[in-house]
Amino acid sequence: MTKREIIVAPSILSGDFANMGHSVKQLEEWGGDYVHCDVMDGVYVNNITFGMPMIAALRKITDKTLDVHLMITEPEKYVEKFADAGSDIITFHPDASKDAKGTLAKIKLKGKKCGLVFNPDVPIEPYKDLFSECDVVMIMTVYAGKGGQSLIPRCIDRIREVKNILDEMGIDIPVEADGGIGENNVKEVTDAGATVIVAGSSVYKSANPSLTIRKLKGVTK
Repeated sequence: MTKREIIVAPSILSGDFANMGHSVKQLEEWGGDYVHCDVMDGVYVNNITFGMPMIAALRKITDKTLDVHLMITEPEKYVEKFADAGSDIITFHPDASKDAKGTLAKIKLKGKKCGLVFNPDVPIEPYKDLFSECDVVMIMTVYAGKGGQSLIPRCIDRIREVKNILDEMGIDIPVEADGGIGENNVKEVTDAGATVIVAGSSVYKSANPSLTIRKLKGVTK
């Protein structure tokens, strides 16, 4: 397997909702790689954020990869609309779907990258046969639904579990990690095998966001 560079995907959930365009421009200036968009429906998770119109609006102002994380019930009903709105990567929770394999296929038919997301209490093993259909697998290191939580230490082992499964299956796709990741614990996360790091509060609330992103990437200069 080829060694991957670390990709940092700042979550705009921690940005300024009154001026989301500015929040995206900020992460571009700071050196963020992806724009991570947390879509919540108030059903699968308690909070409600935004939907397809926001993705379409962001698509107009940035060429950055729009990494769209659907925390919604029955994502199969909406993935095509999110693809049409301008998403580049669409990930969803398989336990929220009635047809996870079909949902992955719908995303791929739209020419977009797709992946599964696992909450801390959702077992990975039952879904591993779907990894061959994925472009990324994401491990939540907090419970999906709100920003600013602390990383759950046992989720580090889940990152390692997914990486081992992918290696055993001969699948060379990135593992993404999301939740409570900052300068103080990112090495533990990347050492476990994650190469795409979602960071919200640690970037947007940093005194020096550009430096924080470099540190998340493992670049100290």
